Amino acid sequence: MARTVGTLLGKAQRYVNDVKAEVNRSMELDELRKMKENVESAARDVEQSVQTSARDFDKDWNDVTASISDTGSSSSSDSSGSSWGDDSTSSYSSVTPAYRHPRKNWRLKRGAVPQWYKARAGVRSKAQSGAARVARFRPKKPL
Repeated sequence: MARTVGTLLGKAQRYVNDVKAEVNRSMELDELRKMKENVESAARDVEQSVQTSARDFDKDWNDVTASISDTGSSSSSDSSGSSWGDDSTSSYSSVTPAYRHPRKNWRLKRGAVPQWYKARAGVRSKAQSGAARVARFRPKKPL
């Protein structure tokens, strides 16, 4: 009888624990959904602000270039000759140079350590076990 009650009590406890775990998971999912919505709305706000800034910049840039081209065309009609406004498109066209690899090789720098420095610093060039190293420097036994 007690054994049956114990097994039933154990099953009930496991069931209650499962229900608690499910409730906790659903609460965490709700929190994650809210956080996701907040992040998405923040991303939309940032995107909109970037777009408005880009539009404002384009508008200002067009206004400035239009005023420069207007002053350039009015001064080019003078008899003074060519002005800075005539070749403004060629002088302001900035081209970024192509990436060029620096051609550095760290292995060459590592391998350029002089032999006299390696000898003084005690750099081991040959792998040897501790027992072999002791046997190497042990005095020879007389015969």
